[in-house]
Amino acid sequence: MPRAAYIGGTLIGTFGVRERNKRNAILMGLCADPNVHLGRLATAFGISDEALRQMRRQYETEGLEAVLARRPGGSEGKVDARLRRRLEGLFEQGLSVSKAHRRVSGKVSRSTVGVERAAWARRRALPAPTTEIAAEATPVVDSEPLPLAETVPVESTPTEAACAVEDEAVAASGCAEEGDDGREAKIAPKSMSGGRWVQHAGAWLLIAMLAKLGLHKRAEAVRGERVEAGALRIALDAVAAALALGQGCVEGVRRLATPSAPTLLRADHAPSASWVRRVLGRFAQKLGSARLHLAMVAEYVHTSDDPVVFYIDNHLRPYTGQGTIRKGWRMQDKRVLPGVTDYYVHDEDGRPVLRIAVASHDSLTQWLPRIAKILREALGDEAKILLAFDRGGAFPEHMAGLREQGFDFVTYERKPFRTLPPSDFDQTIVDGDEQLGVCDRRINLGHGRGRVRRIALRMPDERRVHVLAVSSLPAARLYAILRGRWRQENAFKHGVERWGLNQLDGRTTHPYPSDAIIPNPARRRLDHALRIARVREGNARRELAKLDAQHPRHARWQQELREALAQQQELEALRPKTPKSAPLAETELADKLAMHPDEYKMTIDTVRVACANVESELACMLAEHLRVPAEAKRALANLFAAPGAIHIGQRHVTVHLQPAGNKNELRAFVKFLRRCNQLRLIMPGDDKGRLLRLRLQLS
Repeated sequence: MPRAAYIGGTLIGTFGVRERNKRNAILMGLCADPNVHLGRLATAFGISDEALRQMRRQYETEGLEAVLARRPGGSEGKVDARLRRRLEGLFEQGLSVSKAHRRVSGKVSRSTVGVERAAWARRRALPAPTTEIAAEATPVVDSEPLPLAETVPVESTPTEAACAVEDEAVAASGCAEEGDDGREAKIAPKSMSGGRWVQHAGAWLLIAMLAKLGLHKRAEAVRGERVEAGALRIALDAVAAALALGQGCVEGVRRLATPSAPTLLRADHAPSASWVRRVLGRFAQKLGSARLHLAMVAEYVHTSDDPVVFYIDNHLRPYTGQGTIRKGWRMQDKRVLPGVTDYYVHDEDGRPVLRIAVASHDSLTQWLPRIAKILREALGDEAKILLAFDRGGAFPEHMAGLREQGFDFVTYERKPFRTLPPSDFDQTIVDGDEQLGVCDRRINLGHGRGRVRRIALRMPDERRVHVLAVSSLPAARLYAILRGRWRQENAFKHGVERWGLNQLDGRTTHPYPSDAIIPNPARRRLDHALRIARVREGNARRELAKLDAQHPRHARWQQELREALAQQQELEALRPKTPKSAPLAETELADKLAMHPDEYKMTIDTVRVACANVESELACMLAEHLRVPAEAKRALANLFAAPGAIHIGQRHVTVHLQPAGNKNELRAFVKFLRRCNQLRLIMPGDDKGRLLRLRLQLS
């Protein structure tokens, strides 16, 4: 019996059960419509998603004739027409599967008979099957509109064949990579429009806060002619929305490619991840990324009469790719690993301010003066800056250099230090429920470097903590600052898990400078072999000490000792000829060692740092209304991912959000959104400057 295919009630063709070529021709015609849902299309025609994908690929590579000549896949069936007619006659008589199988025993298995029985039953239950295909992309909704909402407009955007082959999910969402002529697709901004059901509408809160923080304004100031203003705004918003959903990298832009993505990003269609990478890659050229990153430092910090406190520490970003890059020490693993050392600066509350990538893994003492200079240029000459760092930077010459440049600092003293008598602790400070003894003196750094404060603290268990500082702040305040340095460690962990700080982002590599001095791998192997030879010597001497001279194994261990000593003598003779460090061109890593340029990643990290600062500010506002304040950032993640209805007015843009949450969280969201509305947020790129109003839609 023939089947009929309809679209919106209009008959577009009929085909018989055996007319696969006619069915395939109708299928290929329907696949050209970008508004057709491919999964529902395959189900309606009774084929699998994989079969439809293979037909589309064959159509794009071999043409329509190959698809029309396509034969059904799978192995040759075991049930021929004669056996099928016999089985159907048995089923008509009312026989069960087991009885019918016994009648045709030896020809097919019982499971095959069961399959034929099910197919026969379906044919009897569906005498006149009709294929109904819903080509409209707009979901079916009630006729009564939501308050303050309007319908999402459906836009027909042609998709390109190459994009459909490589990623059908993106192609079905109207996401374009390149045009039919091979040129890069143009994504243009469009005016703000409303929608009844906009996925991830909660991300507008994060995007509007980023605009209030100054991210879009600063990016516009440094973009130059490398990228268009509208494209840059769309790319920044897309990255921020993907990060808000917890994707962690630019590839997460794929998750935004929903039917409501043009409304969410205010673009003519959803951008792809590769398009965002190209736009931000062009923006990062000619120091665009560095200028934006440094310009945002002033937005994060507000100066006052008190010193502005910054925590400085390094964090190795491990590398797991196929390239050969330099190794550095990773404290968490207590070993050397390939990667890049990132120097981070956080404020006193643990919010990130600045990131500097150091592929050569230079020490903290080498970068402290440079970072201090960057902070000085960002905050101005009048700002008071206090740097807090660990004992890795507590060397006399470097501390004296910071003091001479006008910076305050506080750090732990390195061992060895003098043991003080109890009588020297003539002051006390209160730390929680404990009283600590304090000895506040000045010590000489030696070699004419001058003096710094030395604050020794006596703990209740008689332990001593020695702190070095250049500051006029009280000892209790300096000790509190130094103890608060763990906020930076917590920020590292949260930044990696929530915002993807350790993402590689860019895969492009550049050759490492051939004249760079690197640790000599040959010397490292030589020292390793020498350690093994010394272990062999130790084992041999231990065994010889336990054995008599007449023991059968004595001669064997004596020979082992002689070989170990000879090997050590040979290796030690090579050490003077094998330097610890050497130019890259003179080592075996020449033409192999590579490095990842940081310009593109710095642009993405600037967005990550800005998002982390916005999240901290919003979490402080939300925590006041939650029963468990520590869950504020988790609740915010649900709010950022919430769908909603958007209404565009003359003076306001109203967003009705539907976030996931329990009763306490939903009540907290109501109060929280009222406070957000008082911030007078404006979406970036809105020429009319309409205020963003956020509300909760509970029903």
